[in-house]
Order: sequence, then C-alpha cells, then structure tokens
Amino acid sequence: MSELSERLAAEERELRFPDFSLEDAWVLGSRMRAAAAEAGLPVAIGIQLGEQRVFHTALPGSSSDNDHWLARKTRVALRYGQASLAVGESFRDRGHDFDTDSRLDPSEYAAHGGVVPLRLTSGTVIGVVGVSGLPQLDDHAFVVEHLRALLAR
Repeated sequence: MSELSERLAAEERELRFPDFSLEDAWVLGSRMRAAAAEAGLPVAIGIQLGEQRVFHTALPGSSSDNDHWLARKTRVALRYGQASLAVGESFRDRGHDFDTDSRLDPSEYAAHGGVVPLRLTSGTVIGVVGVSGLPQLDDHAFVVEHLRALLAR
C-alpha cells in the first residue's frame, strides 16, 4: 500500500459526521465557494445526498468540462464508497489502470482526485462532495480541508 493510500485510508476513518443535513450541505458548499472565489480557483463544486444534487456552483475559469469530470468522479466515489482519488490509487497500488481494468466506461467514470464521500459515524455513505478544476491532488486536498473545517465547528 502506498503512502498516499495509507493517508487516504486515515482520512476515510477521520472524516465522519454524526449526521449531515441539507443545511450542512449549504454551509459546506457556500464555504467552499467563498474560499475558491477568494483564491481565484477555476473550479466547479458539487454536493450530492443520495441521488439528489443539493449544491452546485461554478466559478470563473471553470467550464462544462469541469462539470463532466465532477460527474465522472462522483460516480466512482458513490460506486466504490471511497474518495475518487483512493479508488484510482488502489488500482495503481495493484499495478492496474482504472480506465482499462475497472471494466467501467471511462467516459462515465473517472478515478481521479476531487470527490470524497459524505460518511456518517456508522460508516454509511450518504452522499459526496467534490471539486473539479485543479490538479487531482489539489482538488482532493481542497475538499478534505473543508470537510475538516465543517467537522471542527
């Protein structure tokens, strides 16, 4: 297991909520948008609870390509119940390539960083939060930073 995989597994254990409401989604998404705007980040941000998109925004410099990447990474995080970066890294750890070895359509699924499950304390995944527009490690780090801040409030 790579150092990155170990860090991602630790984040998965850490980033758990006793509950997560629509109001929490609004607060999280709004904080992420404000931080991205302040930093001039060209990103799309999305939050989904179950099958429902409950928050979406796009900042200057982002495009519909970012929306498409966000959707593809979201499908991976929901299907595997792990951060999209963790899924890609787990394939790399085994010497495999997600795009060819997952047997999933790469036009619909992308195991690149940026989407993290919203997980309850019990371990149940109830949704996802994601970003697209930065290099994959930066997308992932931005989401994790804001999940930690929400948990700390």
